[in-house]
Amino acid sequence: MPRKAVPKKARPSSAPKLLSGGNPQIAKGYGDEPVQAYIAAMPGWKSAAGKRIDAIVTRTVPKVRKAVKWNSPLYGVEEGRYFLGLHVFTRYIKLAFFEGALLDPKPPGASKQAKVRYLDIHETDAIDEKQLAAWIKQASKLPGEKM
Repeated sequence: MPRKAVPKKARPSSAPKLLSGGNPQIAKGYGDEPVQAYIAAMPGWKSAAGKRIDAIVTRTVPKVRKAVKWNSPLYGVEEGRYFLGLHVFTRYIKLAFFEGALLDPKPPGASKQAKVRYLDIHETDAIDEKQLAAWIKQASKLPGEKM
């Protein structure tokens, strides 16, 4: 007599899958809703930090356009062109300034791509909101990366 398959427990649809490093898997989407879903799904301390970062971006660039692509929130001033991306890793959050080499001062993290600069935020780091807002303001005035 053949065995009967036992159904696997279904994951609630409201709980996104966490990919490598705890990066939430959120469907591609445009606007604030998918970005907020991503931030809510960020594990542990990263969710609160993500809310702060999102609030700084929104306060600094009131008409910011938001999207989630490639499991990362993106921020821009026009549809399809982005100046900032956010990505979750196991021990930190990485902010990518796509034209960061043009910022003054440059964000501290170098990239293999000459124009990209990074800011890594770890759990014990204090976020310098004034400096972050200055970078965001400068970056929002640059052409941005077409994505």
